[in-house]
Order: sequence, then C-alpha cells, then structure tokens
Amino acid sequence: MPMLEVFGPPRSWPGEDLVAFSDRFDADLALAAYRSGVFPMPLRRAFFPERMAWWSPLRRGVLAAGELKVSRSLRQSARRYRVTCDQAFDRVIAACAEPDRPGGWIDADIQAVYGRLHRMGRVHSVECWSADGRLAGGLYGVGLGGLFAGESMFHRSGYGRDASKVALWRLAEWLGRDGRPRLIDVQWSTPHLASLGVSEISRAAYLDRLAELIDWPDPPWADWARSGRS
Repeated sequence: MPMLEVFGPPRSWPGEDLVAFSDRFDADLALAAYRSGVFPMPLRRAFFPERMAWWSPLRRGVLAAGELKVSRSLRQSARRYRVTCDQAFDRVIAACAEPDRPGGWIDADIQAVYGRLHRMGRVHSVECWSADGRLAGGLYGVGLGGLFAGESMFHRSGYGRDASKVALWRLAEWLGRDGRPRLIDVQWSTPHLASLGVSEISRAAYLDRLAELIDWPDPPWADWARSGRS
C-alpha cells in the first residue's frame, strides 16, 4: 500500500512536531496515520480534553534493525529472561499505561484502539519473563512492512532490571535476521536511546524512508509468536 497523506501533504504541515488535532480516534485512522508518517498521542489540556493530537517530529529518532549497541552488562541481563512475541499484549500495554508512571499518556481509548490493531495483526508486543515466570518488562508498537513504530516500553523494578532494553535488543535482532534494512521508529531520541544506537533523521528523510518501507513484506510475526522463545 502506498504512503498516505491523511493529514494533507507534508509540505502543508506546521514547522513543529505537532501537526494536527482530531475529534475522531479509531483503529482505521491510527493505521492511516502511521502510513502517513504521523502517530497519535493525547495532549491533555483543559480547553480540548477529548481531542487527539497527531505528531510527526521534525527530528525523528530511529534505529536500524540489527544495529542496537549491546553492552556487556546488557548481555548479562539478557541471560535472566525468556523473551516472547505477542504472548501477553494486553498485560504489556496495561503495564505501560499504569497511572503512576511519569508522563503517562496511555488511557483507555489508546488501549482499546491498539488492542484492536493487535487483533488485526498490526500491533505487536515483546515480553521479557523472569525465571519464576513473572512479566518483567516489554514493549509494543505498530508493524508496517519494513517499519516497526515503537510506542511504549516498561520494566518492573526489583526483578526487571534492563528488561525493556532486552526486549528492544531482541526485537532489533529478530527484525534484522533476513538482512533487510528494516527500521525501528522510536519517535524522539533521548540520551539513553542514543547510547543504544538510536540516531535522528529529519522529517523529510523519515517520510522518504517510510514510502519505501511500508511496501516491504511483513516479517514473520506469527512464526516468532509460535516459537515461544528468542
């Protein structure tokens, strides 16, 4: 499917990360937005509490699949976990949505829409399990051909040290197995993500890459889900 322009041509977008608002928010619009290079994230303000905000960062944080920088300590941490794909999506997004998380933005509407996208085979989760079977951390995001648009990740304090980073490492490893230059979109880079290999590209460069990536075949998500272990 070609890249869409659901919010109009990118040349008409504002020169800032926030490009649009909408009263509508559902799975079909969200998927069309990702194919347009835009993602949803609520902007809670008193004068439009119910509207959805749509974002396309001027500087996009991206990670080439298979190129995550893995430290010795991360390799050691990875030995503590069993890593799975699409085995506990509802639990992963619920953990990412816990209200005591700083800067939390995942509400019931977000969970419902991404739950539907998960059932449609477009949203995937990666889970890290401790030796005693507890969900120690994980992440979820949208898969479109050669793109994985990461949405959120979490880890449990006490028994989930580095679990979210291990989930990201395994995801990058899986996506890079066929040798295709797939891309993980992390939205905005941070010093922590930069230390793992995330770089920034311009909005225009991201949209150019997106136009190619969404036409690629999907990776074997179902096979990874069936394998039960990385």
